[in-house]
Amino acid sequence: MKGAAKAKRKEKEYSDIPGTIVFDADQSRMGYSINMFCMSLLKAENREAFKADENKYLDGFKLTADQRDAILNRQWNRMLELGGNIYFTSKLGATDGLSFQQVAAKMTGSTQQEYADMMLAGGRPVKGNRRKSEWEKKNG
Repeated sequence: MKGAAKAKRKEKEYSDIPGTIVFDADQSRMGYSINMFCMSLLKAENREAFKADENKYLDGFKLTADQRDAILNRQWNRMLELGGNIYFTSKLGATDGLSFQQVAAKMTGSTQQEYADMMLAGGRPVKGNRRKSEWEKKNG
């Protein structure tokens, strides 16, 4: 998040959770347009129009330049940072022929199999991943 948008957001206790963007009321307001775009993809005719001309289709939504760029470049984590909801942004993944698991793997920088194996083993380890400040202590 840049400049004024970040300054307006109140720092919250859960902002210190590593690798997690909590979709709260602030995120919802910030990401309204990106989420409405993603939800529009529920209709086949909208998916077809988007695939035919992504830029033109996106003109129908009040997206910020950063949101538009994140969508066009399929920057999954950036979409969440900019207010996208994981369940809404997964509609874009589905439009691209990706499963939710494939999108999640891309977000974690792993292969689909590595992601599936991690989740089947109980997810990422808790130790050292409770707070970003723990990372700072290890690396500081």
